[in-house]
Amino acid sequence: MEHKVSIAGMAMDPASNTPIVLLKTDLGEQVIPIWIGLMEATAIASVLRNVNFDRPMTHDLFKNFAVQMKMAIVKVEVCDIRENTYYALITFSSGSESFTMDARPSDAIAMALRFGAPIFVNQLVLDKSKSGQGVPAEAADQSEEGKKWAEYLENLDPDDFGKV
Repeated sequence: MEHKVSIAGMAMDPASNTPIVLLKTDLGEQVIPIWIGLMEATAIASVLRNVNFDRPMTHDLFKNFAVQMKMAIVKVEVCDIRENTYYALITFSSGSESFTMDARPSDAIAMALRFGAPIFVNQLVLDKSKSGQGVPAEAADQSEEGKKWAEYLENLDPDDFGKV
């Protein structure tokens, strides 16, 4: 089962200084933090902030190519977590044909934003995320501070963050 999500915001992990994109289920029941790279965070934030660059960035270049080839992105799905790594699928359409490609969630989200496509999270991901399987090892330590951080993420309210 898929659950529609929106971007609740972006934050920086204070322990690793790594960007985190926060996806919130549309029913508001759960927030899924996904640790991403700095370049991908920039690609996501630039769309959220309506920042345009003089030259196309990689995601913009790919969008321009897809549009020229008469392709669109129908949806993006964060579909799995394995060994603290999230996986995503991008569903494209071209005429009456459609196809799906594997992608990193950060790239998939950046592309979905550019195409105005919906973002979904699979129930499996929600379940694994609740159990802490999506938390990077460095953030999943069992010290008191680590437990506080995990509890903070688990109880995260999207209203605590402004959209970036």
